[in-house]
Formats: sequence, structure tokens, C-alpha cells
Amino acid sequence: QVQLQESGPGLVKASQTLSLTCTVSGVSITTNSHYWNWIRQPPGKGLEWIGYIESSGSTYYSPSFESRTSISRDTSKNQFTLQLSSVTSEDTAVYYCARDGDGLGYRGEYDFWGQGTQVTVSS
Repeated sequence: QVQLQESGPGLVKASQTLSLTCTVSGVSITTNSHYWNWIRQPPGKGLEWIGYIESSGSTYYSPSFESRTSISRDTSKNQFTLQLSSVTSEDTAVYYCARDGDGLGYRGEYDFWGQGTQVTVSS
């Protein structure tokens, strides 16, 4: 019943900000002990955890992304968002949102995923 769906532009210019939204259905994003993650997979590479926002609204980011990443939420719409600034071609990837129930998303442990959305950074 829990479903997540990413949305946002598929093409972003270099140096601009990548903005994506994850729409959640079937459960409130404010439900206790839920963590809402952003993950990406560059072409030909493995998954990279970006960060999460938990049910309280607190955020935590991978050190690799913290300086230019912001995760926020809109509880009225049951959505959470990703903003990744100063993008380069290295940020081209399939971006996923996903839930975990124990704060271990940074270890790749999720119970629900969105389908993913391709984002390409143009030179």
C-alpha cells in the first residue's frame, strides 16, 4: 500500500540546482520512526545514498553531499523534496526516493522504493 513516486525535471543545466519531489501515499511521512531517503545511481555505477528526512523533520546527509544538498518536506501534501545545488555531469543519475524504518538508509536498507527518475545534467 505504501507507494513513492519521484517527479521533477529530467534535464538540468550544469551549475544549476536539481530539484525533485517524492510523493508518498499509503502512509503519512510524519509517522513515527520512518525515514525518507534520497538515493541515486549514476550510469554504470552502484547506488549512492544522499540523505534522509525523518518523521520529525530532522535531516541527515551523506558527507559526500551535505555541502550542497537540502532535503525538505511538505506535510500537507505528504511530499518530501531533494535539492542538489551546483550540479555537474557527475550528478547525472537515476534518482530514487525510498523509505526505511530504522534510520539505516545510509546502509542501503529500505522497505519501499519509488520507481526512480532519470536526471541528466547538460554541459
